[in-house]
Amino acid sequence: MDESELTAVPRLASKAMLRHDNVRDVELLLLPERVVLLNKSGAAILGLCDGNRTVQQVVEQLERDFEATDLLNDVMTFLKDARGRGWVVVT
Repeated sequence: MDESELTAVPRLASKAMLRHDNVRDVELLLLPERVVLLNKSGAAILGLCDGNRTVQQVVEQLERDFEATDLLNDVMTFLKDARGRGWVVVT
């Protein structure tokens, strides 16, 4: 993994919105003409993609929040997939 991937700044795509469905108690990603049901970790990652944090900062926050270590590869895999699906843009 190179340094540019860690210093990239992910944010939700302008067409995407995170929402919590109180009735079902689930996290949703709302997109034009579709809704994606997110698991807890996916929602946590996307929730930190605010355009202000680097990938490294997202990983560090998740490791604190979940009291875990070595999340970098999992987060990078998720972000690459989310970017490929058009959910996230990276600058």
